[in-house]
This record gives sequence, C-alpha cells and structure tokens, in this order.
Amino acid sequence: MSTNIRTRLADNVYFNEIQVDRFKTMRLTAIALLPLEKETASDFALLTQVLSRSCKEYPDFTALSKKLSSLYGASLSAGVRKIGESLALTFSIAGIDDRYALKGDVVSSELSNLLLKVIFEPKLIDGVFDCSEVEQERRQLIDLADSEFNDKRVYANARLIENMCKNEAYGIKRYGSRESILKCTPESLKMAWERMLEGASFEVFFVGGASSQGIQEIFKEKFSLIERKPEALNTEIIRKAENVNKVTENMDIAQAKVLMGFRTDCCKDDEDAFAMRLMNVILGSGTRSKFFLNIREKMSLCYYCFSRFNRFKGILTVESGVESSNAQRTVEAVLGELEEVKKGNFTEEDVRLAKLSVASDFLSITDTVTGNEEWYVSQLTDPQFLTVKEITEKLNAVTKDEIIAAAKKLTLDTIYILSGEGEENAD
Repeated sequence: MSTNIRTRLADNVYFNEIQVDRFKTMRLTAIALLPLEKETASDFALLTQVLSRSCKEYPDFTALSKKLSSLYGASLSAGVRKIGESLALTFSIAGIDDRYALKGDVVSSELSNLLLKVIFEPKLIDGVFDCSEVEQERRQLIDLADSEFNDKRVYANARLIENMCKNEAYGIKRYGSRESILKCTPESLKMAWERMLEGASFEVFFVGGASSQGIQEIFKEKFSLIERKPEALNTEIIRKAENVNKVTENMDIAQAKVLMGFRTDCCKDDEDAFAMRLMNVILGSGTRSKFFLNIREKMSLCYYCFSRFNRFKGILTVESGVESSNAQRTVEAVLGELEEVKKGNFTEEDVRLAKLSVASDFLSITDTVTGNEEWYVSQLTDPQFLTVKEITEKLNAVTKDEIIAAAKKLTLDTIYILSGEGEENAD
C-alpha cells in the first residue's frame, strides 16, 4: 500500500497524495472539518447536498450531469459524517486516471476544476441558494431521518449515543434533528457555506497513478484567494463513567434491542488503543468472539450481539437483538463475558486469531480506490498517518497482558433497552 505524502497548501489546508497505480480510475476528495454543533449540523448536512447538485457554470442537475458524462463518465458525490466531535463535510469526484485518457487528455485537471466550482462557486439567486433546490434536498434529508427511525437497529444505536453523550457534542446526529432540518433556509445555508470556506480545516485526498502536481497547484491557487480563520477542533474524552444510566423505551416491535455503552479510558492518541482494538475483537467482534460463541450460540439469548470500539470518542458500544423477556439476562451475560476477558480467560491462540482478523480487514481495504482513500481519512485526527503495514506491526506487538489491562479500564455508562411485543415474529 502506498504511503500518504502530505503537503500544506494554505492555513489548515493540506493535500494528501496517495499514489496507487494498479487502478484505472482516480479519486479526488475535499473534506471540510468543522465543530459539531446542535445549531448548525442540519445546515451543513443540507449544504453538502445542495452544493453537489449544481454550480454557477452548470446551474442545474442536468447540466452538471452532462458535464460529468463528457469527462469519461465521471461521478460526483457529497455527504457528511462525524469524526469524533467534528463534522466532516465531504465532496468527492471520481473518474478515469490520466494514464488511460485518450489523446493525452488531462482529466484530473478538469475534475479538479469542476470539484472546486461546486465548492467555491455555487449557484446563487439574489445572493442566496435556490429555494427550490433547498426544498428538494430538505425532503431527501427528512426522508433519511425518517428511514433511520423506521430501522430500529439504527434508531436504537442513535438513542444509546444520545443518552450516553447527552451533554457532549457527540450526542448530536450528523444531520442534526428533523426539527432543525425544517428550520434551514436558503439564507442559513449561505451563512453555513461562508463559514465553511473561512473556518473549516480542509484535507484534500488524491488517489491515483498519475502525477498530482497540477491538481495541487489548482487547489493552492483557489485557496490563496480567500481569507481564512480556521476554527479549533476538539473532542471531549470522558475517561470513566461515574454512574450507570438506564433508559427503557417501549414500542410495538417484533424484536427488542439491548444496547450498552462503556467508557474505555482510551482513545486514538493513547498507546493502548491498539490493545483495546484487539480486546474488542476477542470480546464481541466477529464469529469467534465471546459474545457470538457464548451469548448467541451457547446461551441462545439473542439473535445477534456484537461490540464496537470508537477510538475517536473513546467509547465501546454493545448492540444486541433479543426477546424482551431476555433483556436483563443479556445485560448480565455481556457483563459476565467482559469479566472473563478481565480475568484473562482467553488463550494466546485467541490473541493470534484476533490479530489475523484485524490484519485481514486492513488488507481488504486496499482492494479499491475508495478503500485506499478511506484508510487515510480514518486517521484524519490522528497525530500522524500510518500505513496498513505500520499499524499491523503495532497490533502484532500487543501482548495478552495488555489486552487484559485494556479490558479492566472499561466502565459501564449507559444501558438502553428498546422493548416491545410480538417477538414470535422475529427473524
């Protein structure tokens, strides 16, 4: 896997070149990082969608699509995600690599200019965004919010985070709330756009086999034309839980959801983050984990049960689907399996297989252009970028005792149960 060559283009604007020559396509992504705030999350989420459907030169979706088609069928996408307590506004364009273009076409320059037009030169009417486009994208975003409510696994996970992090920015959804989406206006989106250009930290990623020098110059020139005051980005890490917060909701659902949130006293900047990753695999990630083998298979308490370690926020969450009558037994079983890991009741073979599982997942990431980009995007707020080989070496150096020590740092923060009737219809 190629390393990431990072170059400063302007104040808090960096260009990341990932040279990979085994693909026929290239990908260019600009990520704007801003503080995650309840008041502005919906505006920024809606902004990404409005910007990606048109620009000043191509003032409607049809014109923009026609331009993309002329560039060997290029594609444009945008979205928003949470990285810790930062909101990442993402704009991507992908197309054929320059090495495969006809007659020496420099497609990368064309794609770069088009992406910058989308970000820097939007279509404005009377100084604000087009009302009809804002309304269309608002409906799409509300549909997304509604779909997440209807998917009870997604809903339950969101409710766990909302309750666990209710006094922290991380408790805010990446698109805000349904109510805040309805309050967005063409004027508020214009303010959000101006704030993004002035205050966001930008990371630009290029994945491809051709030279990126021309692309870098295009981006550097564009950012030199604006005055910037980048905003500080921070993520609050709560090391230990003082009390256990218990929340139960009742709905007419076929399968109850039991979720648990733990503080890990560990985040991405800590050396024991690698041990915590492996502890999570042994405890609840995959078909060889204690959760799967014991809680699901031996005890038959749940339909699924797994854990996730979020190293950006320093939390570990457990999700399971159960019959309502088994909810409390599942909570006790999860705590019991965690206690087993704390006591060291797992083998060196379990450790070896956990390392192999993680390494295999890492290697599979490099199979696509998008995966190569995502590998480095996932390290955006880390002290430095590491390759798959470098991180795998750190994981392989972790000992069983370090995994036990990581498990002992977990403290239970929140138990969330979404209970209902009709379990006989559960899958």
